[in-house]
Amino acid sequence: MSQAELAVNFFVALFALIDPIGNVPLFAAATLGAASAGRRMVAVYIGLFVVAFLVFFYFTGVALLEFFGISMPAFRIAGGIILFILGLDMVRDDFTTMFADAAEGEGEPLSARVYAKKRFERLIVPFAMPLLIGPGAISTVIIYASEAKHLGLAGMALGVGVIAAVSVVLVATFWAAPVISKVLGRIGMSIVVRVLGLILCALAVQFVLIGVGDATRGLIRADAKAPYAAEK
Repeated sequence: MSQAELAVNFFVALFALIDPIGNVPLFAAATLGAASAGRRMVAVYIGLFVVAFLVFFYFTGVALLEFFGISMPAFRIAGGIILFILGLDMVRDDFTTMFADAAEGEGEPLSARVYAKKRFERLIVPFAMPLLIGPGAISTVIIYASEAKHLGLAGMALGVGVIAAVSVVLVATFWAAPVISKVLGRIGMSIVVRVLGLILCALAVQFVLIGVGDATRGLIRADAKAPYAAEK
C-alpha cells in the first residue's frame, strides 16, 4: 500500500465511522440553546479528545495485540465484522434520531469556556464514546497503524496527519451545524448517513478478505485482496 492509498483509505474509513455530517443533528440537540461561542468551544474539545484518543491507540494498538497474542489477520477479521455491523446499522437505521434527548437546560447563563467544559463532561459518554469513537474506529486505527509501519516513519506520521485531518473536519462540521441542518434537511441527513454506511460495509468486507487471505494460503486471490494493485 502506497502513502497515497494509505491516506485516502484511512481517511475515508475513519470519516465514515466518525460520521461528522450524520452526527450534526445530535450535536445540535446536545448544544441546544447555547451561544455560538459555547457551541464552538464544545466542538473544539470533542475534536481534541478524538485526536488524543485515536493517536494513543494508533501508537499502542499493535503492541497491545502482541501482548495479548492476537495476530493482525485475526484482528483485521474481527475489526471487519464490527465495521460491517456498524455500517449495516447506518444503512438500515436513521442515526439522526439517536441521543436526541441529550439536550438539557443549563439554568443560569454560563461563560463559553465554563459551558463548554460542563457540556463536554456530559458528552464524553455516549456522544464522544462510543458514538464518535467506537470499536470500529479503534479497530480501524490499529489496522492502518500496522499498514503504516511498513512505510516507515513517514507512513506513521501520515497516519497521525489523517487522524488530525478527520478531527479538523469534525470540528468544522460541528461549527457549521446550524447551516448544514438547514441545507440538507432531515431527508438529506438520512441519505448521507446511508451512503457512508454502504461505503463502510464495503470497506469492512475488504478488511475480512485481506485478513482471511493473510491467515491462509491461496484461499483468497491476490486481486481480491488488492483489486486495483494489478492495474498500476
